[in-house]
Amino acid sequence: MTETEFLELAEATLAQIEAALERVANDDDLDVECSRSGNVLEIELIDNGSKIIVNSQAAMQEMWLAAKSGGFHYRYEGGQWRNTRDGSELFAALSEAISLQAGQAVTLSSPG
Repeated sequence: MTETEFLELAEATLAQIEAALERVANDDDLDVECSRSGNVLEIELIDNGSKIIVNSQAAMQEMWLAAKSGGFHYRYEGGQWRNTRDGSELFAALSEAISLQAGQAVTLSSPG
């Protein structure tokens, strides 16, 4: 994948995460706020002030997730972002991290 292709895919992924969180906030009364600064998406859980960070790393062609549960790296394989260690999918892992930090079940739908 070229750097341009990666940057387009990473941008689309961050936008999809934001849209998924907006749907969850509207449907499930999750009090969450997203803010973007370039390739960094900060997700703040308003009730407890905890944060989760998702960002792209162009040099590595990876998406990185930082949450209370740890830091995780994802590479695009087979049409999905997959954890470089255990193969888990980014949207599933993000759902789990948000659920843990929010104290309520949250499921983000992966695109496609």
